[in-house]
This record gives sequence, structure tokens and C-alpha cells, in this order.
Amino acid sequence: MALKTLSAKAAAALDRDLMCTGAFSIDQLMELAGLSVSQAVYRVHPISKGKRILVAVGPGNNGGDGLVAARHLCHYGYQPTIYYPKRSNNELYQRLAKQLEDLDIPFVDDFQTALQSSDHVLDAVFGFSFSGEVREPFPAVIQAMSETKIPVTSVDAPSSWDIEEGPPKSGIGSNFHPDVLISLTAPKHLAKHFRGRHFIGGRFVTPAIAEKYDFDVPAYEGVDQIVEVGPDGSRL
Repeated sequence: MALKTLSAKAAAALDRDLMCTGAFSIDQLMELAGLSVSQAVYRVHPISKGKRILVAVGPGNNGGDGLVAARHLCHYGYQPTIYYPKRSNNELYQRLAKQLEDLDIPFVDDFQTALQSSDHVLDAVFGFSFSGEVREPFPAVIQAMSETKIPVTSVDAPSSWDIEEGPPKSGIGSNFHPDVLISLTAPKHLAKHFRGRHFIGGRFVTPAIAEKYDFDVPAYEGVDQIVEVGPDGSRL
């Protein structure tokens, strides 16, 4: 059985369907996505392995998922630190950032220095809408994540990877292979090139949506918002 995946175009259309015919708001989807991400981190990196989680946040929806995940991780007992160099003027992202500031979660300007005192990295820089060139200040961040011995979990896509083809053949990100990938809603085509631990988080997807976009909704257990899957998409 092959892992069923989505193209970037299909993933964008699916999100529009969730917000249109599915009646979800962007706030709801981001909250559910961030909750799923936080559960994946909790699963692969329990607090006994270290509380210090460095969250690398990009300027778009992927970054928003990271901000939400950081809030949940704080409430679980972790000590997140946020690297958010390109803050958005969008009210939603401003509110998410304020929620973290109200919890006294630190925001840092130097990713490299913060990395040296972290136990786990959450890569929430670029998601499935990424294309083109990696712009400053993120080339050095992606390079640092590719070189570190600290475990890295990527949100929906390893940052800099082509959504259809996976890691770049050369340059920034060509050697970036995170330890964990959490695919939101459904895996994207790049997941076929990923060899680490793979989770799916999308417990809000209806059977009709899954049928329309031809992917499988995994069997979530209990209160879990995530399911770990193998290379063929089967539950582990």
C-alpha cells in the first residue's frame, strides 16, 4: 500500500474547502494544527529528555502553527523559546505572539546562540506554500538545523524542501533531514522522500473531504490528535 499524498495545489484547495464548505475559521484550523504539533513533540521528546524547546517561526501559517504549539508545550511543562525574526502585521499572528508573551515565553534574536542551550528544535519556518529562494535570515537557520545533533521536528514540511520533489539537489536545505515530520491534514508529496518518524495530525477532516482529495484519514485513538505512520501510510 502506497502512502497517499497531496500536491501543494491540492493542499491549498483543501484548506479553502475546510474554511468554505467545512465552516472552519483560520483560527480554528491553526489551533488544531498547533495542538497536533505539540502532541507530536510530546510523543517523540518527553520532558524527561529535556524541557528546552527552540521554536523557529516563519512569517506565514506554518509559523502560526508553531506559535500555537509553543503555547501548548508551555502548558505541558516545557520551556519554549521563540525565534521569530519576521513578525507579521496580521492581527491573528500578533494575538498568538501576545499569548506567548503573557506566559513569559522568551523571544530571541540569535538562533545560533539559542540552539546551543536547547534540547529539541521545532521547525515552523516554511510550510506547503513555500516555493522559490530561501530568503534572509533563514538560510543560516536551515543550515544550523541541518548540522545540529539536537533532534528537529518539522511542521508539515522540512523548511526549504520542494513540496513536490523533497530536499533540494544542492544548496540550502540539501542536507536538511529532520528527525520527525508532522503532516497536517494529510501528507504532502514530499513525505515520500522523508525517512524519519512521521506523524499525521488532522482529526478534523471529514470523510467527504478525504474522499474528494483521495487520501486516508487514519484511525486516531482516544484523545490523540496525531497518528504515527510508516512509509506506506500504515499506522505504527
